[in-house]
Amino acid sequence: MPVSTGDRLSALRALMSSDEYKIDAFLIPSEDAHQSEYIADCDKRRYWISGFTGSAGYAIVSSKEAALFTDGRYFLQASEQLDNNWTLMKQGLPNVPTWQEYLVKNLPSGSRIGVDPTLITAADARLLSESLKTVDSTLVPVHANPVDKVWSDRPGAPHDVVITHPIKFSGKSLVDKLDDVRKYIRSKDAYGVVVSALDEIAWLFNLRGSDVECNPVFYSYAIITESEAILYVEAAKITDDVRQHLGDSITLKPYNAIFDDLKQFGEKLTATEKKLITNSRTNLAIEVAAGQTNIKEERSFITDAKGIKNEAELKGMRDCHIRDAAALVHYFAWLEKQLKAGVVLDEVDGADRLEKFRAEQGDYVGLSFDTISSTGANGAIIHYKPEKGACKTIDIKEIYLCDSGGQYKDGTTDVTRTYHFDQPTDYEKRCFTRVLQGHIAVDAAVFPQGTTGYLLDPFARHALWKDGLDFRHGTGHGVGSFLNVHEGPHGIGVRIAYNDTPLAAGMTVTDEPGYYEDGKFGIRIENVLIVRQAQTPHNFGDRGYLGFEHVTLVPIGLNLIDLDLLSPDEKKWINDYHAEILQKIGPLVENDPDAVAWLKRETTPI
Repeated sequence: MPVSTGDRLSALRALMSSDEYKIDAFLIPSEDAHQSEYIADCDKRRYWISGFTGSAGYAIVSSKEAALFTDGRYFLQASEQLDNNWTLMKQGLPNVPTWQEYLVKNLPSGSRIGVDPTLITAADARLLSESLKTVDSTLVPVHANPVDKVWSDRPGAPHDVVITHPIKFSGKSLVDKLDDVRKYIRSKDAYGVVVSALDEIAWLFNLRGSDVECNPVFYSYAIITESEAILYVEAAKITDDVRQHLGDSITLKPYNAIFDDLKQFGEKLTATEKKLITNSRTNLAIEVAAGQTNIKEERSFITDAKGIKNEAELKGMRDCHIRDAAALVHYFAWLEKQLKAGVVLDEVDGADRLEKFRAEQGDYVGLSFDTISSTGANGAIIHYKPEKGACKTIDIKEIYLCDSGGQYKDGTTDVTRTYHFDQPTDYEKRCFTRVLQGHIAVDAAVFPQGTTGYLLDPFARHALWKDGLDFRHGTGHGVGSFLNVHEGPHGIGVRIAYNDTPLAAGMTVTDEPGYYEDGKFGIRIENVLIVRQAQTPHNFGDRGYLGFEHVTLVPIGLNLIDLDLLSPDEKKWINDYHAEILQKIGPLVENDPDAVAWLKRETTPI
């Protein structure tokens, strides 16, 4: 049921037209000041103003219109959640402008476009300002966000304490990581680095938090120079244990103190003729505070370093996925038994029971994202979130798609399985098998070093294309080590940005092709993979070759497979995969007879 947004929009428009603001439109992105994908409740401005709960979207409110821009993952969800005050702009479809193009083409020339400078990157602000000049419009930084003023019951900022991330899991000390950053600073002949991404800060300082649901991060900034390391975080979050971990070499200051400090840094930068390094995702307010001439924008060294896992982190990923698989086997065995016994369960009941199974595993901390427990047509909503009272009863005669993950002290998981607990149709089996063939093609790929995920993406779609099918989301994303479940800089997909970062040994990436029919069903099969060196008979060009190691170990739904479509190699892959699962997961569920029986049946050779 859509949220009624008429009063909210009226209040916002009244404020926009007031003498305090005098703006013709206001931009409301999904992200927070750190360009986070997942955000705290107090930062969910776009959700509050529009009623759309998806994680990706951009809202523009002008005096006469309200437009919500989102991508193909959310078309169906947004169409169901937006009320009639909003126009849904389906990005990527023909004749649909980007939000930037909309501002130029749909608003009157000479418009004043307001934006909170902490919520737009400096890079995006520069490009947008140049585009707006073509129609004599202006981008206006607004330092008191008007949405915050009209949002009367806005939640307060989170204040949970920060915890340390031990070296047995991180694999590298804070001191060594800072040394690497300082070597990078020297290589760029720079004064220092401003760090604003929350997962970068958590990784760099070997700390974790809980300010953002499902993401073990905490609100903070950092500045690293040759002689200083300053962590900007509220004092109430810092325990004695954390202070001892950081030692005397780290200076602690309040979260918002960075803006005054950056103004003072400006004098030092002028004297040394050196610059502070930021990256393309640093917000405009940071750059303005430091002085735009004092900033040098570079690719994030920390993101690149974090993306390649060390041996301790890789061990943790393997270990936590085995425990996570045991929880999933318990769950799917339990769910099937309940459904076949006629027990009525809705999608939230399923998600809640799965969370309980995960909580029984060692070193479990929490979910890595809200569980997508979806039956039938809801599976076609790619980022569906079931809600009690509004979700469906799980139907044994429909496809069930479950996309879920856990945060463990030694790693992060993300796994999707699609099952049918009764008799699927021939068409459903064919669609599922085409998705499975794409999944196997990525998993089994061998490719030369220097290959990007952009180039590997067709492997996941080729089998689907044979039937004239496809999917509107990426094939894979990086996964953090007890960090964000979505991690860059690499990925597998059609986004051209994925062509900027070659896959490298030590990276983690998901393999998750799918197929979705609105109003009917959704299919997705997702494993987490580790990029590793591949042994090949030859080595053309002395480039070296790479392949993948899957760490997700949960059975594929055998009754959804159309065996006639599979090649001998694909059948062997399935049998080898299932044999590995039975050998590694079987001992962990041996005290649950239902799980043992289900696991043995679902790993039967084909």
